[in-house]
Amino acid sequence: MKSVSIHRPSDIPRSLQATLREAQMEAGCLWTNIVGVHRKAREDRTPWPTRDALQKHTKGRYRLHSQTVQMICHQLLANVEATSERRRNEPSSRRWLRYPYKEKRFFALSWPAQAVDYDRAAKRLVLPMGRGRKSLVFKLALDFEPGGVKLVWNEGYELHIVRSDIEKAKDSPGDTRATVDLGEIHQAAVATSDGHALVVSGRGIRSDKRLLSKQLGEIARKRSKCKKGSRRATRLQKAREKRTLLSRRRIRDKRHKGTRKVIEFCVAHGVGELYVGDPRGVRKLKSGRHHNQRIARWEVGKDMDYLGHKAERAGIACSTGDERGTSSRCPQCGHRHRPKGRDWQCKTCGFEGHRDVVGAVNMHVNGFGQKVTFPASVTYRRAGPMRAARGVNHPASSLPARRRSPDTGLREGLAPRRPQLPATSLPEGGASRRNRTAGSPARRKAPSRAA
Repeated sequence: MKSVSIHRPSDIPRSLQATLREAQMEAGCLWTNIVGVHRKAREDRTPWPTRDALQKHTKGRYRLHSQTVQMICHQLLANVEATSERRRNEPSSRRWLRYPYKEKRFFALSWPAQAVDYDRAAKRLVLPMGRGRKSLVFKLALDFEPGGVKLVWNEGYELHIVRSDIEKAKDSPGDTRATVDLGEIHQAAVATSDGHALVVSGRGIRSDKRLLSKQLGEIARKRSKCKKGSRRATRLQKAREKRTLLSRRRIRDKRHKGTRKVIEFCVAHGVGELYVGDPRGVRKLKSGRHHNQRIARWEVGKDMDYLGHKAERAGIACSTGDERGTSSRCPQCGHRHRPKGRDWQCKTCGFEGHRDVVGAVNMHVNGFGQKVTFPASVTYRRAGPMRAARGVNHPASSLPARRRSPDTGLREGLAPRRPQLPATSLPEGGASRRNRTAGSPARRKAPSRAA
């Protein structure tokens, strides 16, 4: 089973950064050239260029490794093939889905596994740049044999290394079925066919995104008062990149941990088939600029990809499908109404339950054609440990990471205890300046010489 490991080299010298920038610009010229060739063939109604034709057209014309040039050509042909297949299967997409046409100034560099050389003793990853040109060398400590490598820019250079040492489970964990309702307030709600449920909170991810928005807004206000190209503007730009990278790493870490807990829960309860609802249709709804902003920042596609990859590794058959109407239907009587808040209350039969768990329970009908009973208890988990704020007496490790309770999941943490005043402290009303300074050695009146 293949996976991708992301590494961010931290000690890239300026000379190497300039080389990487020039190489990506050269790759951008290559991409623009082959896209123009393919576009001209489409406009002239002539046969589209094949792999051999593109490789012959680009041979020896660019200052890149020959296999890097081939992989960029293969990527263009793969995009063209995927676009043609979707336009053929979905005729309505012809109105907006276009073949590759954009010109790019920079483009990611790729190397296949046969062109990558790694020295485990010296911890050196060598990526060739072609005959007569100096290779790229990175200091990396890898505990696996690297496969293909891709160099991308993500607010800094990153190496995406393919690894094939990930073991896949040979047998399925069991015959139980489960459904997952993805959300923005709660990252995932899982309901199994044997009466178990799990809710993974997404409030930590929302908090990180909100904090990043406020910090970027403050930096933008300061940059608006600076002269373009000044030292202060440069420092603010670096601060913006630093905060963005920090927030992205935290969010990615919590997303991986949250989806990992979903798969661990499924393995513990013997789930063999997993159905993940696709909620991306709600993006088309207009719900005001504040809610639309939250939905636009909702990375539901990544959650679906993470769940599918982790489920495959655990031996669980994972599929996705429509979830329309699952959160507005009562799991007992079938009555429909729009719920408010996180507690689902039926106006006909009096049923009460967690809103996201209701959606996951109703999703069994869409995914497996089977109606299941609502679970008697729900387990609430966080994606990761909470970070203790300044002034909080108890450490972050004392906050519970798991709770089993029939409530709605609104109480996901303990309120911080109020700091206790020492026994010798002053009253809450304070003291006058005379009383505060009376016992100070610096302000104590010196004894007279007569005494």
